[in-house]
Amino acid sequence: MKQTLITFCLTVMYLFSFGQSFEGEIVYQTSFKSKIPDITAKEFSSVMSVGKNFFIKDGDFKYETDGAHELWQLYINADNKLYHKYSNSEVLIWNDASVNREEVFSIEFHRDAAEILGYKCDEIILNCNIGIHKYYFSSKLHIDGKLFANCLIGNWYAYLSEANAVPLKIVFDNAQVSMETVAIEVKPMSLDKSMFSLPEGAKTSKSSF
Repeated sequence: MKQTLITFCLTVMYLFSFGQSFEGEIVYQTSFKSKIPDITAKEFSSVMSVGKNFFIKDGDFKYETDGAHELWQLYINADNKLYHKYSNSEVLIWNDASVNREEVFSIEFHRDAAEILGYKCDEIILNCNIGIHKYYFSSKLHIDGKLFANCLIGNWYAYLSEANAVPLKIVFDNAQVSMETVAIEVKPMSLDKSMFSLPEGAKTSKSSF
């Protein structure tokens, strides 16, 4: 009887934890390999961010970076817009997240492709018109991909519809650069909803790109 009760409780705990979407912060580190003779990896790093702090709650997410140009990105699900804060402007630039300039030609799936921070990760590869995206993820960091069904920009939903988990590693490779972003810390925590709101009085403008 006691063993049956223990088994039942463990089963309920497993189902409950799997059903809950990950909420918290993931700290990433990015490295670059330049394929352009006149541009070094260090020059890529000076323009693009190396460190990224990614926060996610329900259907919203935010990136805070250490870049000299772009300071943060914020996706607000209710607006279906991705907002960008740049160091040289007080105006927030936004993109319509339903628009994706990339085309996914094919998708590959490989099980047990890597281990990151103790998580055994599967791999999803998106072969696109502008390059190859590789994602490594663990189902232990589950999120409901359907929450982002309208967030097509950057292939976010193309990835999530297959993985339903936050990525622990992302590799982007094209003719100019190979960029590898790897999680160095995972912090499950309760986040305040206000983190995913625009600053009071913020001015916004639609991106021309």
